[in-house]
Amino acid sequence: MTVEVLTYMAADSNREQRIAFALVAQCAPFLKGMRTASVLNIEKGWVRDLYRMINATDISCRILAVKKESCLALFYREDELKEMLAAQEIRQFLREHGYEDGEPLRAVTRLSARMNRYAKGEIPFPHEMGVFLGYPLEDVKGFIQNGGRGSLFTGYWKVYHDPERARLTFLAYDKAKDSAVNEFLTGKNIREIARMSA
Repeated sequence: MTVEVLTYMAADSNREQRIAFALVAQCAPFLKGMRTASVLNIEKGWVRDLYRMINATDISCRILAVKKESCLALFYREDELKEMLAAQEIRQFLREHGYEDGEPLRAVTRLSARMNRYAKGEIPFPHEMGVFLGYPLEDVKGFIQNGGRGSLFTGYWKVYHDPERARLTFLAYDKAKDSAVNEFLTGKNIREIARMSA
Protein backbone atom coordinates (compact mmCIF):
# COMPACT_ATOMS: atom_id res chain seq x y z
CA MET A 1 0.00 0.00 0.00
CA THR A 2 1.50 3.28 -1.06
CA VAL A 3 1.99 6.33 1.11
CA GLU A 4 -0.14 8.26 -1.36
CA VAL A 5 -3.13 5.95 -0.78
CA LEU A 6 -2.75 6.20 3.00
CA THR A 7 -2.42 9.99 2.87
CA TYR A 8 -5.42 10.37 0.58
CA MET A 9 -7.68 8.18 2.68
CA ALA A 10 -6.58 9.79 5.97
CA ALA A 11 -7.43 13.21 4.53
CA ASP A 12 -10.75 12.15 2.97
CA SER A 13 -13.44 14.52 4.20
CA ASN A 14 -16.04 11.72 4.11
CA ARG A 15 -16.00 10.49 7.69
CA GLU A 16 -17.60 7.14 6.89
CA GLN A 17 -14.98 6.48 4.19
CA ARG A 18 -12.17 7.31 6.62
CA ILE A 19 -13.61 4.99 9.26
CA ALA A 20 -14.11 2.15 6.79
CA PHE A 21 -10.60 2.58 5.41
CA ALA A 22 -9.10 2.50 8.91
CA LEU A 23 -10.96 -0.75 9.61
CA VAL A 24 -9.88 -2.31 6.31
CA ALA A 25 -6.25 -1.17 6.52
CA GLN A 26 -5.72 -2.18 10.15
CA CYS A 27 -7.92 -5.27 10.43
CA ALA A 28 -7.63 -6.90 6.99
CA PRO A 29 -6.24 -10.27 8.16
CA PHE A 30 -9.16 -10.53 10.58
CA LEU A 31 -11.71 -9.43 7.98
CA LYS A 32 -10.38 -12.10 5.62
CA GLY A 33 -10.73 -14.81 8.29
CA MET A 34 -7.03 -15.27 9.02
CA ARG A 35 -7.11 -14.04 12.62
CA THR A 36 -9.41 -14.74 15.52
CA ALA A 37 -9.85 -11.07 16.36
CA SER A 38 -8.44 -7.63 15.75
CA VAL A 39 -8.31 -4.30 17.56
CA LEU A 40 -8.70 -0.78 16.28
CA ASN A 41 -8.04 2.42 18.18
CA ILE A 42 -10.81 4.81 17.15
CA GLU A 43 -12.27 8.18 17.98
CA LYS A 44 -15.24 7.98 20.35
CA GLY A 45 -17.47 9.57 17.73
CA TRP A 46 -16.79 6.71 15.29
CA VAL A 47 -18.36 3.94 17.38
CA ARG A 48 -21.91 4.13 15.97
CA ASP A 49 -20.57 4.23 12.42
CA LEU A 50 -18.45 1.15 13.08
CA TYR A 51 -21.39 -0.80 14.46
CA ARG A 52 -23.45 0.17 11.42
CA MET A 53 -20.66 -0.95 9.06
CA ILE A 54 -20.43 -4.43 10.54
CA ASN A 55 -24.20 -4.85 10.71
CA ALA A 56 -25.32 -7.84 8.62
CA THR A 57 -21.94 -9.53 9.04
CA ASP A 58 -20.94 -12.23 11.50
CA ILE A 59 -18.54 -9.79 13.20
CA SER A 60 -19.04 -8.77 16.81
CA CYS A 61 -17.54 -5.60 18.28
CA ARG A 62 -16.78 -4.75 21.89
CA ILE A 63 -15.31 -1.50 23.14
CA LEU A 64 -12.54 -2.70 25.45
CA ALA A 65 -11.46 0.60 26.93
CA VAL A 66 -12.09 4.31 26.67
CA LYS A 67 -9.39 6.87 27.22
CA LYS A 68 -9.91 10.61 26.67
CA GLU A 69 -11.24 11.00 23.11
CA SER A 70 -10.44 7.52 21.84
CA CYS A 71 -11.45 3.96 22.51
CA LEU A 72 -10.10 0.53 21.71
CA ALA A 73 -12.52 -1.67 19.78
CA LEU A 74 -12.18 -5.45 19.62
CA PHE A 75 -13.62 -7.16 16.54
CA TYR A 76 -14.21 -10.92 16.63
CA ARG A 77 -16.35 -13.73 15.28
CA GLU A 78 -17.99 -15.43 18.24
CA ASP A 79 -17.83 -18.98 16.86
CA GLU A 80 -14.12 -18.69 16.03
CA LEU A 81 -13.33 -17.13 19.39
CA LYS A 82 -15.24 -19.92 21.13
CA GLU A 83 -13.24 -22.55 19.23
CA MET A 84 -9.94 -20.86 20.10
CA LEU A 85 -10.90 -20.51 23.76
CA ALA A 86 -11.79 -24.22 23.89
CA ALA A 87 -8.19 -25.29 23.25
CA GLN A 88 -6.79 -26.76 26.46
CA GLU A 89 -3.47 -24.86 26.39
CA ILE A 90 -5.29 -21.56 25.83
CA ARG A 91 -7.80 -22.30 28.60
CA GLN A 92 -4.99 -23.11 31.03
CA PHE A 93 -3.04 -19.98 30.10
CA LEU A 94 -6.08 -17.73 30.49
CA ARG A 95 -7.00 -19.35 33.82
CA GLU A 96 -3.57 -18.26 35.05
CA HIS A 97 -4.65 -14.70 34.18
CA GLY A 98 -8.01 -14.87 35.95
CA TYR A 99 -10.29 -16.01 33.12
CA GLU A 100 -12.65 -18.57 34.60
CA ASP A 101 -14.10 -20.30 31.55
CA GLY A 102 -13.93 -20.39 27.77
CA GLU A 103 -17.28 -18.74 27.10
CA PRO A 104 -16.55 -15.90 24.62
CA LEU A 105 -18.75 -13.19 26.12
CA ARG A 106 -17.36 -13.74 29.63
CA ALA A 107 -13.80 -13.85 28.34
CA VAL A 108 -14.24 -10.62 26.35
CA THR A 109 -15.91 -8.99 29.39
CA ARG A 110 -12.92 -9.98 31.55
CA LEU A 111 -10.48 -8.65 28.93
CA SER A 112 -12.46 -5.40 28.77
CA ALA A 113 -12.38 -5.03 32.56
CA ARG A 114 -8.61 -5.56 32.54
CA MET A 115 -8.12 -3.10 29.67
CA ASN A 116 -10.15 -0.48 31.53
CA ARG A 117 -8.05 -0.98 34.65
CA TYR A 118 -4.93 -0.59 32.48
CA ALA A 119 -6.35 2.60 30.91
CA LYS A 120 -6.79 4.00 34.44
CA GLY A 121 -3.19 3.11 35.34
CA GLU A 122 -4.21 0.46 37.87
CA ILE A 123 -2.51 -2.57 36.31
CA PRO A 124 0.14 -3.29 33.67
CA PHE A 125 -1.00 -3.94 30.11
CA PRO A 126 -2.86 -7.29 29.90
CA HIS A 127 -0.62 -9.01 27.37
CA GLU A 128 -2.88 -12.06 27.31
CA MET A 129 -4.76 -10.01 24.72
CA GLY A 130 -2.35 -11.52 22.19
CA VAL A 131 -4.12 -14.86 22.55
CA PHE A 132 -7.46 -13.24 21.65
CA LEU A 133 -5.82 -11.70 18.57
CA GLY A 134 -4.66 -15.11 17.39
CA TYR A 135 -0.97 -14.72 18.17
CA PRO A 136 0.75 -18.06 18.81
CA LEU A 137 0.59 -18.94 22.51
CA GLU A 138 4.36 -19.54 22.68
CA ASP A 139 4.99 -16.02 21.40
CA VAL A 140 2.55 -14.49 23.89
CA LYS A 141 4.24 -16.40 26.70
CA GLY A 142 7.68 -15.42 25.37
CA PHE A 143 6.70 -11.76 25.30
CA ILE A 144 5.42 -11.90 28.90
CA GLN A 145 8.41 -13.87 30.21
CA ASN A 146 10.94 -11.59 28.49
CA GLY A 147 9.17 -8.31 29.11
CA GLY A 148 8.97 -7.72 25.36
CA ARG A 149 12.74 -7.94 24.93
CA GLY A 150 14.90 -10.44 23.07
CA SER A 151 12.45 -11.45 20.33
CA LEU A 152 13.77 -13.17 17.22
CA PHE A 153 12.09 -10.48 15.11
CA THR A 154 9.01 -8.27 15.02
CA GLY A 155 6.19 -8.17 12.50
CA TYR A 156 2.51 -8.20 13.38
CA TRP A 157 3.70 -9.34 16.82
CA LYS A 158 7.04 -10.08 18.51
CA VAL A 159 8.19 -13.56 17.58
CA TYR A 160 9.90 -15.82 20.12
CA HIS A 161 9.13 -19.24 18.65
CA ASP A 162 8.97 -20.75 15.12
CA PRO A 163 10.21 -17.74 13.12
CA GLU A 164 9.71 -19.41 9.74
CA ARG A 165 6.03 -20.02 10.40
CA ALA A 166 5.67 -16.41 11.61
CA ARG A 167 7.33 -15.05 8.45
CA LEU A 168 4.93 -17.02 6.26
CA THR A 169 1.98 -15.82 8.35
CA PHE A 170 3.14 -12.19 8.08
CA LEU A 171 3.42 -12.52 4.28
CA ALA A 172 -0.11 -13.93 4.14
CA TYR A 173 -1.34 -11.05 6.31
CA ASP A 174 0.35 -8.54 3.98
CA LYS A 175 -1.41 -10.12 0.98
CA ALA A 176 -4.74 -10.02 2.81
CA LYS A 177 -4.17 -6.35 3.55
CA ASP A 178 -3.35 -5.55 -0.09
CA SER A 179 -6.39 -7.50 -1.25
CA ALA A 180 -8.77 -5.84 1.22
CA VAL A 181 -7.48 -2.34 0.47
CA ASN A 182 -7.76 -2.94 -3.28
CA GLU A 183 -11.32 -4.19 -2.84
CA PHE A 184 -12.14 -1.10 -0.77
CA LEU A 185 -10.62 1.21 -3.39
CA THR A 186 -12.79 -0.41 -6.08
CA GLY A 187 -15.90 0.50 -4.07
CA LYS A 188 -16.66 -2.59 -1.97
CA ASN A 189 -18.04 -2.05 1.53
CA ILE A 190 -17.07 -3.88 4.74
CA ARG A 191 -19.81 -6.50 4.29
CA GLU A 192 -18.46 -7.32 0.83
CA ILE A 193 -14.81 -7.37 1.94
CA ALA A 194 -15.25 -9.44 5.11
CA ARG A 195 -15.18 -13.21 4.79
CA MET A 196 -18.39 -14.65 6.17
CA SER A 197 -18.42 -17.88 8.20
CA ALA A 198 -19.81 -20.88 6.36
